[in-house]
Amino acid sequence: MTPITPISPNLAPVTIMHIGSLQLQSPFILAPLAGYTDLPFRLLCREHGAALVYSEMLSCHGLVFRQKNTLEMLATVTEERPVTMQLFGAEPEFMGEAAAYLSELPIDAIDINMGCPVRKVIKKGAGCALMRQPKLAEEIIKKVRASTRLPVTVKFRIGWTHQEITGPEFAKMAEGAGADAVTVHGRTWSDGFGGTVNRAAIAQVKKAVAIPVIGNGDIHSYQEGLAMMAETGCDAVMIGRAALGNPFVFSPSERPATVAGILPALTRHLQLIERFCPVELVLARTKSQAGRYFKGQPGSSALRRDIYEAQSFPALKKVIEEFMTPIAESCEKN
Repeated sequence: MTPITPISPNLAPVTIMHIGSLQLQSPFILAPLAGYTDLPFRLLCREHGAALVYSEMLSCHGLVFRQKNTLEMLATVTEERPVTMQLFGAEPEFMGEAAAYLSELPIDAIDINMGCPVRKVIKKGAGCALMRQPKLAEEIIKKVRASTRLPVTVKFRIGWTHQEITGPEFAKMAEGAGADAVTVHGRTWSDGFGGTVNRAAIAQVKKAVAIPVIGNGDIHSYQEGLAMMAETGCDAVMIGRAALGNPFVFSPSERPATVAGILPALTRHLQLIERFCPVELVLARTKSQAGRYFKGQPGSSALRRDIYEAQSFPALKKVIEEFMTPIAESCEKN
């Protein structure tokens, strides 16, 4: 396999961080995002400076019963490592068995999702619902810990509601159950993805445990990531939605100011999708991601319209290539 060459040399400064036996070169981490953090996107974010990347949520049942759709989400390559696979479920035995299966793969850590607020996950007793059942959550962590040699992390929220801020206690439980690190999203379940992140609550989690704490929520730039670490004392930050169409968020140089500066990253993203995915099957998702690159950019409305109207992957590539041609010619003349 041809080595992947990063398109951006402006990576984060070296800051050694450890999660169990795993050593990271930067405190900037890509969050798990359902429908987005597939192999191509994870690779792109690694190339732009993310020190660690997370898979989409993986159902423990899907892994135990070897369901095709779940197994397809396990695709990985050496170039993206270190990579963490994230599990969700509410049954300790199934979670342990799924963790054992993941441990046979060339990955670097296993994360347990105890923070997803989506109702279909909550109804199954998984995700953030586990914050209301700390004994069950503890049993799950212990079972996963006993089933793998890999570092184990746990992702959760600061609490269920603003009247139930239980993040510090939950973090202590996770540490005692064997977690090597925790990630805390600074919202409650009741907040969903609205409202303002409570950084003071993240700081309380950091004070409650000795293991590394990763802060998450409302980080839209590299500088905002540094600010969260300074304000909360957390050891690293995890960036999710702000990375969509903006892998530059992991680099000190941050997002280019022009469409011309952004286009190479999108071109690279399309190359990776073409290399690792059945392009026509992921066309709708690809167009959604492609359009995000130019959100808020002056003069990009026509380009975004053409992106969304593309009827095939080759047509989408043609849209980008035709837009880039005059830019490339202009650069050559200068």
